[in-house]
Amino acid sequence: MSPRTLYDKHIDSHTVCRLDDQGHVLLYIDRQVINEYTSPQAFSGLRAAGRKVWRPGTALAVVDHVNPTTPQRVAAMPDAGGARQVSYLAENCRDFGIELLDILDKRQGIEHVIAPEQGFILPGMVIAAGDSHTTTYGALGAFGFGIGTSEIEHLLASQTLIYKRLKSLRVTVEGELAPGLTSKDLIMALIGRIGASGATGYAIEFCGSTIDALSVEARMTICNMAVEAGARGAFMAPDEKVFAYLNGKPRAPQGERWARGVEKWRELRSDPGAVFDREIHLDASLLEPMVTWGTSPDQAAPIGAQVPDPQRIADPILRQDMRRALHYMGLEPGMALRDIVISHAFIGSCTNARIEDLRDAASVVRGRRVAGHVRAMIVPGSSEVRAQAEAEGLAQIFIDAGFEWRQSGCSMCLAMNDDVLAPGDRCASSTNRNFEGRQGAGARTHLMSPAMVAAAAISGHLTDIRHFGERP
Repeated sequence: MSPRTLYDKHIDSHTVCRLDDQGHVLLYIDRQVINEYTSPQAFSGLRAAGRKVWRPGTALAVVDHVNPTTPQRVAAMPDAGGARQVSYLAENCRDFGIELLDILDKRQGIEHVIAPEQGFILPGMVIAAGDSHTTTYGALGAFGFGIGTSEIEHLLASQTLIYKRLKSLRVTVEGELAPGLTSKDLIMALIGRIGASGATGYAIEFCGSTIDALSVEARMTICNMAVEAGARGAFMAPDEKVFAYLNGKPRAPQGERWARGVEKWRELRSDPGAVFDREIHLDASLLEPMVTWGTSPDQAAPIGAQVPDPQRIADPILRQDMRRALHYMGLEPGMALRDIVISHAFIGSCTNARIEDLRDAASVVRGRRVAGHVRAMIVPGSSEVRAQAEAEGLAQIFIDAGFEWRQSGCSMCLAMNDDVLAPGDRCASSTNRNFEGRQGAGARTHLMSPAMVAAAAISGHLTDIRHFGERP
């Protein structure tokens, strides 16, 4: 057999049958995660057709998109539509035999945070869910991708999907990240380099000494945001860090089953000599802290740069996109990014709301105060992350600094609950998307790492974390 990529191994091992010579296969899916926002129509379709869920034990349901994140957890939803979505999810899970981590469950949280922390995702698995950031699970050596509502229905009924194989892209990252630099800066730099559609049609495998040195949670950030470059899958070969992360998780195998699993998982890597359709190399030692200036994740630059001038861009379509973005963001070419004043700071989302992210942010704000004109919020990725942060004293650091310490949920990442910015508000955000209206109609979002958000909250403007606290 010819050398195979890790992507090939995932797809080959889960192919039920080939459907044509164009790359379409019937793909078996190991597990799926369901939320209240993208699942209602799928369940309604099952009910209308009189179908059952074929393997309900492979599904895990969670409330995360529309729930309030007020400091005191309540079951009531902020609006009637959200309340109906949550109640219908509970009804569907009860009727179809699916486990639900509802709003008052101590394990509640954002789906892409709780699934790994519960050990629901294991190396070698193929996972599909109604959320594009299902790519997060690639950090565990799994292969995850987002699907639409009709596909959710098909998956629940058959445990399979019609799937077209992707091309393979290997991103090799070498070099040591400088102090203050994080995996968020790395993935933002990649997106800025190849563009928001630069990986369309590809599955990305990340490798290299820089990736090896990252924690599992930092790797999740990279895989999570790979979709912002157009990738429909992103993953890394599982290693000892992944095995240590999973060992002892509530749903991870134990005893002899664990030992056999690890032995098998160590084989999950691209073969020597495997050929990729495309190769990209990055030098991590050259990276600087990144922030977005526009309305797409690829409209980003190092914090020391200036707002770019569309007049310098030859491509007329790109030039027009930049002009629209700058008009929406209320920025002028030539402005120093570090001088942009913010009104809000938000740390949360499935990209950057895990315990390591909160530790990074707490190290920045310890003993300091949020700027008087800034509203700053911390929304942990799960109830367990929140409890751990409180046990470690991080929550009190945030509270003493003037941050709002809230309950877990998607929150202001996509503003589907009552955590919404007003028109003209400008937010430093640890989230994954900065589209027009993403955090509220007319709101302006600058993406960056949690530490950079924390520094911006204290200083009141976008700030270079490497020089934070220095005297001018």
